[in-house]
Amino acid sequence: MSGGGEGNSAYGHKAFKRSRSHFADRITADGRDGWPVEAGRYRLVVSRACPWASRSLVARRLLGLEDALSLAVVDPIQDDRSWRFTLDADGRDPVLGIRFLSEAYDLRETGYPGGVSVPAIVDVPSGELVTNDFQQITLDLATEWSALHRPGAPDLYPRARRDEIDSVMAEVYEDVNNGVYRAGFASNQEEYEAACAGVFRRLELLASRLAGQRYLVGDTITEADIRLFTTLVRFDAVYHGHFKCNLWKLTENPVLWAYTRDLYQTPGFGDTVDFDHIKRHYYQVHTGINPTRIVPLGPDLSGWLSPHHREELGGRPFGDGTPPGPVRPGEEVPPLGRP
Repeated sequence: MSGGGEGNSAYGHKAFKRSRSHFADRITADGRDGWPVEAGRYRLVVSRACPWASRSLVARRLLGLEDALSLAVVDPIQDDRSWRFTLDADGRDPVLGIRFLSEAYDLRETGYPGGVSVPAIVDVPSGELVTNDFQQITLDLATEWSALHRPGAPDLYPRARRDEIDSVMAEVYEDVNNGVYRAGFASNQEEYEAACAGVFRRLELLASRLAGQRYLVGDTITEADIRLFTTLVRFDAVYHGHFKCNLWKLTENPVLWAYTRDLYQTPGFGDTVDFDHIKRHYYQVHTGINPTRIVPLGPDLSGWLSPHHREELGGRPFGDGTPPGPVRPGEEVPPLGRP
C-alpha cells in the first residue's frame, strides 16, 4: 500500500493500476541477492491498516520470527511525505532513527519511480530499504527464513501443495485482493461494475470451495488463507461502504463469515488486526473518494468472537506444529480495534 504524493486525492479520478514492487531484492538463506537471512539485521515496517502489510504481520507471528525480525508500525494516516513514524516517541522510529519511511527508500535509490509502500524491509546497519515486494516477502519468510522459525512453526507453503496454493492465490489476488481496489478507485461506472461483479463472483466460488473444507488448500493454514483473510477481515469495515463493494456484507454470507471468524480467532490472525487503524486510514486518507474524511461509527464488531463451528469440518490449523505464543510486549492491538 503506497502513501504520499498526490495519489490520495487522485483516487477515483483516474484509472487505477497497482504498481509493481520496484525493489524486489530477496533476503535468502544463501544471500544470493546480497541480503542473507540474519537474526536482528532487518526491520519490518508495516501499517496495520494495509492488507498487504498485514500478510507479513500474520506470517511473522505464525512462524515465530518476532525476535529475528523486529517490527516498526507506522501511523495509519500519511501526509504528502508518505508513511510516518508519528506513533513513536519524538516521531522517529527508535531503531532506524528516521521520521518517514521514504528516508530508507531515498538511501537505497534517489528519485526512484513509484510511491513509498508497505510492507517494507529495511537493513538496519545501513538504513537502506531492501525490499517492498509484498508478494514475495511472506513466501520468503515461510521458506528462506526457516532456520529462524520457532519450534512448532507451521509450514505455510508446503512444497507438495505449492502449485495449488499458487493457483488459488492468483485468482484471489486478481478478483478479491486487488479487485476491491479496482472497484473502489474506479473512475467510471463501467469500470466499477466490472470490478465489483468480479469480486462477488470470486467470493461465491470461494464460499463454495470452503463449504466443505476448513481451509483453502489441504487441511492446514497456508499462505493462501493469509492472503484471503487480510481482505475479508476488512470487508464490512471499509470495502463494503468505502469501496462500494456492497452486493452483500461478509456477515451475510454464512460460509465466508464463519471462515473469517475461524481465522480471526486463531492465534496469529486476529491479534494482529487493528480495526481503528483500518477505518481511519481508508476513510481519512482516500480523500478522492471520501472528501469529508468522516469515519463511520460501524460496523458492530462484537460478532467476531462468536462461535464459528468450522472445527466440525476437521482440519489441523498448524499441521504437525503448534500455535504461536503470546503476542510480544509492545505489539498488542486493542481488543477488537478499540483505540
